[in-house]
Amino acid sequence: MTQGRTSRSGFGWPLVLRPSPSLLVVAALLVASLVSALAVITTSHLTREQYGRLQQLEREQNQLQTEWGQLLLEESTWSSPARIERLAMERLEMRLPDVYEVEVIRP
Repeated sequence: MTQGRTSRSGFGWPLVLRPSPSLLVVAALLVASLVSALAVITTSHLTREQYGRLQQLEREQNQLQTEWGQLLLEESTWSSPARIERLAMERLEMRLPDVYEVEVIRP
């Protein structure tokens, strides 16, 4: 009597599996499908993140545009000729010269 089987026609050890070509194609397509699905998920996630960042930047742009408009309005208020003339008279004690104090110099 022999201790183990030595024939290769049955279920010998190690069990030799030879995958058929169609099984390899199906496995490759399955892996490709999974990779494609993960790529779609990753792309969708990144797109949503970038869209959120875009909305945040647009809000910031609107806020800065409003602030810029307010600053332009403030600048025009501070630089009005009537205000400058009033401050010159009050703080610097400046005044318009009389007609007799004006001298015309010709080149």
